[in-house]
Amino acid sequence: MISMPEILVVLFIILLLFGPKKLPELARSIGESVKSYREGMAGKKSKVRD
Repeated sequence: MISMPEILVVLFIILLLFGPKKLPELARSIGESVKSYREGMAGKKSKVRD
């Protein structure tokens, strides 16, 4: 399990690597990727059931 200090360190490193101006764009692209993955998995589940 990841603890809160570890999450904060990772977020700080990401902030250093990408900068504050790129973070919203990065978060948006990650969110879209997760959404696409979930939709794809839901489609595979429905195909398996049919």
